[in-house]
Amino acid sequence: MSRNDKSSDGKFSGRQGGGQRKKSYARGNAPIKKAGDKTSAKPTSAKSTEKTEGIRLNKYIANSGICSRRDADIYISSGNVTVNGKVITEMGHKVKLTDEVKFDGRTLNPEKPEYFLLNKPKGVYVTGSMEKGGKTVMELMAKATKSKLDPVGKLDTQAMGLLLFTNDGSLAKKLGKPKNGIRQIYHISLTKPLSPEHLDKIKAGVILEDGKVKVQDVSYIADRPRNEVGLETNSTKNHVIQRLFKSMGYEVEKLDRVVFGGLTKKDLPRGRFRRLTDQELINLGML
Repeated sequence: MSRNDKSSDGKFSGRQGGGQRKKSYARGNAPIKKAGDKTSAKPTSAKSTEKTEGIRLNKYIANSGICSRRDADIYISSGNVTVNGKVITEMGHKVKLTDEVKFDGRTLNPEKPEYFLLNKPKGVYVTGSMEKGGKTVMELMAKATKSKLDPVGKLDTQAMGLLLFTNDGSLAKKLGKPKNGIRQIYHISLTKPLSPEHLDKIKAGVILEDGKVKVQDVSYIADRPRNEVGLETNSTKNHVIQRLFKSMGYEVEKLDRVVFGGLTKKDLPRGRFRRLTDQELINLGML
């Protein structure tokens, strides 16, 4: 997720000195410009100029939503801003979109922050294709925006369900920290029924090679076979669900993340994405 006045007949007319009338042209009948005529060159867009020559640092800061350009100048002169690790106090300093700009230690993004939620299908890679022709989530998100989006957190290739995308590096970093423990609920199908003893063991916490897996809740799914369970955890360990069950002799046949933070799959078909609502963003910011 009109700027530009002509006469009603589309003609431009006027008078020059000495009473001589200027030539008048209707739309589409302007004289043909010769090759090499400098006036025939297309104007360079602001965005392409910014990519090659850079943009003023105060504009970069203002675009990131921190403050106005005028206030940005004050912060720059006070030494609050660094570019690629170097404090910049020079007015009019230009930066490129590839530069790392920080304000009081916080990395800035000159693009408008965008947030999307994808209901990932099974067999789609998150971080890249390991097989020739394998599909990635970035292909599913290609038409969402022109901004560069990144997935927040991980989701195994064979897993399905909710995956958050954003160009807001600060929020992505916050949600990805293990200590923040974002709430995740999975619908899990096993190749065989889960015994009550192992259900209680999971509730108590299973110790794996990289530490104990804390589970907030786990239970059988009502009116379903006992090989289907729901599990809530805030763990960010790699392949944690599969490893947890494998340690007790079970194989995960189906894994579906149905809740991520306060986000759910409601009205979001498999393989589709949507923008987050303002309320959802507020909720995520409070996590």
